[in-house]
Amino acid sequence: MPLPFLTAERAFDASAEDIALPFDDHDSWRRPYRPGPWRVAAAASLLLLSSFILLAGMVILFAGAVPGAAACLALAVVVIGCALRLLRVGAWVSRHGVRRVGFFTTTTVPWNRVAGVRTVQQPVKWLGFPRTVQGQALIVVRQGGESMPPLLTDSSADFLARGEAFDRAADTVEAWGDEYRRG
Repeated sequence: MPLPFLTAERAFDASAEDIALPFDDHDSWRRPYRPGPWRVAAAASLLLLSSFILLAGMVILFAGAVPGAAACLALAVVVIGCALRLLRVGAWVSRHGVRRVGFFTTTTVPWNRVAGVRTVQQPVKWLGFPRTVQGQALIVVRQGGESMPPLLTDSSADFLARGEAFDRAADTVEAWGDEYRRG
């Protein structure tokens, strides 16, 4: 017997999927899509690696080598931080603007400085590696013609082999841009 229930991201029926939830706050930064399986798998692998490093640190501590255990603890903290940062990477939107969060840098552009948000065909990086493939990218063009690196690509860790998810996310960011650039 199926037991339907309401969660924060699901509605009872499929027709209500596009309706905003009552607690939607357009002032807070949100990612308009879910992290992709490649990104989640990479973060999970890093967390698994950190658990082994912590286990090794515990064994080293019980053996009596405190500096070695401290080094293992420090390395595990760095690996956990990298896994968490990897999960934050992506495009974020709010009423205030659009934000591109990279692993090392974050770029925020207010909506009043955005000339356009559009999807283009161009060479894009495959899973963030230097190798490029032909694909789609969602770009933000700043006023004055200056553009920033692509917000989303269909070959990123979030959208590889998930074309429909890329289209939905690109449409959502474009809709946010249309709504808040004019208002």
